Amino acid sequence: MVLGAGAIGGSIGGKLAAAGQEVALIARGPHLEALRRDGLELRDPDQVARHHLPAHGSPAEAGLVAGDVVLLATKSQQTQAVLEALARALGPRRDEVVVVCAQNGVENERMALRLFERVYGMRVVVAATHLEPGVVELATAPVFGLLDIGRFPAGSDETAEAVAADLVGAGFDAVATDDVMSFKYLKLLGNLGNAIEAACGPGIDDGPAKELLELARAEALEVYAAAGIKTADEEVERARRARRGPLRMAAGRERTGGSSWQSLARGTGDIEADYLNGEIVLLGRLHSLPTPANALLRQVADELAAGRRPPGTIAPAELLARLEGGA
Repeated sequence: MVLGAGAIGGSIGGKLAAAGQEVALIARGPHLEALRRDGLELRDPDQVARHHLPAHGSPAEAGLVAGDVVLLATKSQQTQAVLEALARALGPRRDEVVVVCAQNGVENERMALRLFERVYGMRVVVAATHLEPGVVELATAPVFGLLDIGRFPAGSDETAEAVAADLVGAGFDAVATDDVMSFKYLKLLGNLGNAIEAACGPGIDDGPAKELLELARAEALEVYAAAGIKTADEEVERARRARRGPLRMAAGRERTGGSSWQSLARGTGDIEADYLNGEIVLLGRLHSLPTPANALLRQVADELAAGRRPPGTIAPAELLARLEGGA
């Protein structure tokens, strides 16, 4: 059961279904209407497929049973509400299902563990786009992304191994790991640039945008050290990512921005920065360390989302000047 069938949820759900797994989707609004009417159109660089899967508007409609795996793929700012809806739908049976947090950030698993016993973290490295109702696009093939899973807060088990095996069968590079959160904290370092890309547009590899990302990352590493947080090996991670191959879209379509960029492009009114840059701000406050770059990026991303402004409307030099000026 994919709870949040957008870019990531739609990609994973569609590829699992194509591999013969029993999959149902939970979505909302025009996307749900399109899924029910036309099915899920899943594009990757090599093919376009349409999957007619059960699509529901809420966990209560889904008819979950014991042993079901709920893949939580909403943005982090939506997690608490959907977890509460899932818990209400299951009632006293809530510990009969498995909840897998296939999300950015590191707070989702803690929120889930308050309500559910069997919680797993999933580190997601999938280049996917969802801008049009009913349509999800993947930008790599034949390896569709990296999906590592482990029990939260730590450990692995037969469930993690089984889910990883299903994902491998669906075309993902997936591993069951004893320390999934070390991978998620490593992923968070990269996600600190999401707000820069959303505010300034794609292309943060040089100039003021790169300088902003380096400042945000330096703050993160400092608070990680203060908190005793260890990350997975970055060199090993770089080698695994390289095996996915270059990013390329179906039928030569141009790759746009990542998840936060897409939130602004769709005009959703919210964005995930509170759980990305905001996580570093939180750790800084807990350990009395300043985090001005991450605080500014979180603030700017929230302002853009609340004002429903399109992505790429602020110059990186303007953000850097605001930071240097203490704004």
